[in-house]
Amino acid sequence: MLTKVISVIGTVASANTRNDDDLVDRLNHRYTVMFLFIFTAVVSTTQYVGTPIYCWCPAYFKSSHESFTMDMCWVTNNYYLPTDEIAGQPGALKAHLGYYQWVPIVLLIQAVFFFIPCCFWRICADRSGINIYNLVEAADTIQNALYPERREKTIRYMIRHLDHYLDYQREYRGGCCTTLKHCLSKRCFCLCGNRYGNYLMGLYFFTKLSYLVNVTAQLFALNIILGTDYHLYGIKVMMDLLTGGPVIEAPIFPRVTLCDFQIRQMGSVHRHTVQCVLPINLFNEKIFIFLWFWYMFVSLSTVFSLCRWIWLVGVRHRRIYYIRKHLKIMDRLNRDSDRERKLTLKFAENYLKQDGILVLKLVAKNSTELVVADIVAALWDNYKEKIAKPGMDDSGRSYGRGGRGSQERLNEDTASVS
Repeated sequence: MLTKVISVIGTVASANTRNDDDLVDRLNHRYTVMFLFIFTAVVSTTQYVGTPIYCWCPAYFKSSHESFTMDMCWVTNNYYLPTDEIAGQPGALKAHLGYYQWVPIVLLIQAVFFFIPCCFWRICADRSGINIYNLVEAADTIQNALYPERREKTIRYMIRHLDHYLDYQREYRGGCCTTLKHCLSKRCFCLCGNRYGNYLMGLYFFTKLSYLVNVTAQLFALNIILGTDYHLYGIKVMMDLLTGGPVIEAPIFPRVTLCDFQIRQMGSVHRHTVQCVLPINLFNEKIFIFLWFWYMFVSLSTVFSLCRWIWLVGVRHRRIYYIRKHLKIMDRLNRDSDRERKLTLKFAENYLKQDGILVLKLVAKNSTELVVADIVAALWDNYKEKIAKPGMDDSGRSYGRGGRGSQERLNEDTASVS
């Protein structure tokens, strides 16, 4: 049985699904959702197909009375008493349990919330004017291409697609306010938008932050649903394992509970207290133990991934280093001259900008760095051809007649991007 479950998980995980993010994002919206759906199926099967509760009834109860008792105790909240307390004793503190009927619905709602940030990222990213998924698919074609002609054709398609997007997101207005806005967008992340070249970057960082807020909020939301300190549940389990005590504390997921109900007859009310067994809690405890450790792993991975992306794409010198590294791999920078250093600076900051480098890194996450090196080299050649034409500025945009020549622009001061 376990082997079949693992094989199903592997098949679903390796399916040809959309890849326009990194592995940590897929831990949130793909693997977590897959686990939650599997757990929902397991609990639903036990709850609606099997017998979720058994009650110890008095000997004078008939079979119809026993069926009524089990149904009544299932739909009403059971309660737990410590083993040293007697049922019906005055002043006994009853820990009522009402979550077990709602576990399948709770798991499905959790799965929906884990997928919402992914939908937000894909909808907003598609509206930016670039299809990252198509670029990832094209990069995979480059990686697996058997013939050089197909490889070159795919690279030309990607360069044309990227160049159109980068040209679309440039600011066509001038003035001091525009220069100040672009400076703030590059250095302080105060402004985000297509015209500032950081729309996708801001959107991607917000999506990762949404994943982190979602998994943290779900840990604390389960405190209310389960009626316990679930956010500390895994720590208690580890302490019990280390000290050699019982792994699971009975008040959290008890298998043996008590149920009070009344039977109304003509002129009298008969009160009964029966002891019941909840086999479904055997599954619930294992599911929520796994979910606690999985949520902690996903949250820590998301924090690390967010910080890493901010460092690699948000920090200016890391973006420039990334581009120069790939250009050196492809022998496009044969000498470390001051002129080429200034030109690569303008290539990274004025042409690619934050969004262009983010797209390249997402492509690298879903293919290989060698493919990205080919793309960067082709973009570099395309950029040099564009700025060498009369009437083109350092970002590859036409500025009209009577402008400066490209040689004069390459030799002037680069204070605007330094």
